Amino acid sequence: MSDTPQKEQRIRVGISQGDINGIGLEVIMKTLNEPMFSELCTTVLFSSQKTTSVHRKALGLEEFNFNIARDLDNLNPRRPNLINVYEDDAPVEFGKANPAVGKYALLSLEAACAALQQKKIDILVTAPINKHTIQSDEFRFAGHTEYLQEKFGAKNSLMLMVNGDMRVGLLSGHVPLQDVAQQITVEKIIDKVRLLNKALVEDFGIRRPKIAILGLNPHAGDQGTLGQEEQQVILPAIEKLKEENLLAFGPYAADGFFGAGTFRQFDAVLAMYHDQGLAPFKALAFHGGVNYTAGLPVIRTSPDHGTGYDMAGKNQASEESFRNALYLAIDAFRIRNNWAVISANPLKIQPIKPRDRDR
Repeated sequence: MSDTPQKEQRIRVGISQGDINGIGLEVIMKTLNEPMFSELCTTVLFSSQKTTSVHRKALGLEEFNFNIARDLDNLNPRRPNLINVYEDDAPVEFGKANPAVGKYALLSLEAACAALQQKKIDILVTAPINKHTIQSDEFRFAGHTEYLQEKFGAKNSLMLMVNGDMRVGLLSGHVPLQDVAQQITVEKIIDKVRLLNKALVEDFGIRRPKIAILGLNPHAGDQGTLGQEEQQVILPAIEKLKEENLLAFGPYAADGFFGAGTFRQFDAVLAMYHDQGLAPFKALAFHGGVNYTAGLPVIRTSPDHGTGYDMAGKNQASEESFRNALYLAIDAFRIRNNWAVISANPLKIQPIKPRDRDR
């Protein structure tokens, strides 16, 4: 047996293009144009040479080029790769929401997911889609999260927004505000916190996560004066989680929780609904936040911004969030793999023998 250490296999990153009329391809190409990524991983974009050419010219990135790969078995590890998933002359109209081009976002996403299922790529980073124009017989979901949960057969999933050590999970994701209260149940809170705790341990490498849970109502219900959900649902859920030896705390009033910096005392926060978590997160994360989908059997991240139609084609979009999404996906993949190795061969607990004091 050779004593020569084996070289770590390069991580293969699959990227879906998102809405071709938005800023997705801009932030993708700006990120992949950075030389460091050719050393860090092998990247492959599922798109079209024709579509990316339109974007390159509009953004003044003519010197940036993809390696056009015949298939996923012939990727160039030192250059950004592109797999043509359609041959159409897709009508790129920067800044316009057009149902006619929604299918190209879906074709890219489907190809990337197929590659992930076939283990031709290791992780998935998705550029923003337009949740309206992508709707079709093949895509009837509120967003990426719900689509990927079904695609990969996950029983549960969680939108987890990440920026450095700030992590904010959402109990209810893409749900109208009028329907939020009925989404909040003891069982759902317990399920989401279990899932969040598992992700923090296995994907982020946090040994004993501390999780804060926000209240639903103003001032966390003010002892029932401003609503009963905290007393009747959230507190009982927290007590049951503590019985499972999970470090869950709350409910905390959402209005001052972030402004006072209380979130820094925890490894993650569970918000009750979309804007309760995302409004303060985006205010604090600026352009650097990442959307991480917890609960999937695969690693998926995305930037925390949308299609950015107002900036599309103008070379104004910041690639910081997409770059961070790529970094986070790589880190989570490595941590999860390390966890799998460790947990597969745990050290046996040896009984402690009483010391023989007569010796």
